[in-house]
Amino acid sequence: MWIPRPLYDMGAGAALVAAAYFIEQGPRGLLLLFGAVGLTAGLVLWMRRRDYRHSQAEYDTRSIDD
Repeated sequence: MWIPRPLYDMGAGAALVAAAYFIEQGPRGLLLLFGAVGLTAGLVLWMRRRDYRHSQAEYDTRSIDD
């Protein structure tokens, strides 16, 4: 099964945030913290990849010798 990269990157963070919301006892704060870090990292990766693809489209792909 193929999962798009942004969903894959942010899926673990979203799952941890959801787990922190639904559990009644346990390390809710820790799950929420790790989930927020995971979501933030996923968003940063998504934006960096998007900017990289956009900036690569602006450059000429031919070599200097051509």
